[in-house]
Amino acid sequence: MDVKRLQIPDLLLLSSQRHGDERGFFSEVFRVDVFERLGVTAPFVQDNHVRSAQRGVLRGLHYQTPPHAQGKLVRCARGAILDVAVDIRRGSSTFGQHVAVELSEADWRQIWVPPGFAHGYITLSPECEVIYKVTAYYEPASERGIAWDDPALGIDWGMTAAQIVLSAKDQNNPTLAEVDVPFE
Repeated sequence: MDVKRLQIPDLLLLSSQRHGDERGFFSEVFRVDVFERLGVTAPFVQDNHVRSAQRGVLRGLHYQTPPHAQGKLVRCARGAILDVAVDIRRGSSTFGQHVAVELSEADWRQIWVPPGFAHGYITLSPECEVIYKVTAYYEPASERGIAWDDPALGIDWGMTAAQIVLSAKDQNNPTLAEVDVPFE
């Protein structure tokens, strides 16, 4: 497993090899020992699988507040997505900055998003499937969001607002400046 630190060093991009033949392929996509060497020791407690039927579905920017803050290991098993992580840790030298990476079934990469980041993605193709592990259970009372189109964040989602499909909940999230983020 190849690991690359991104522009915000707490974000990790992981690449796994696929070993294939005429039957298909095999790939190790997670190893505890690799994550422990990287300093990620919180156990994964839940796996999530999301299917989006059309291009332009934007899910995010989401996070959970402590003590239910989640770290996420995200991969796109079908199709392609633009995955975005925003640093929302007050006092961080990269507070309010984001990293965007494309993840796809073709490149087989994953991103590690630790607690203290808002996370979201947009589907770049129809029939996308995203699978991600989390370090804390989903807790509806702790769920929060930040506006996907917050001008202060400057995220280029690669599509116009008219092309983007949002849930009703994600249409009304506050900007980062309006949020009292609980991360230091």
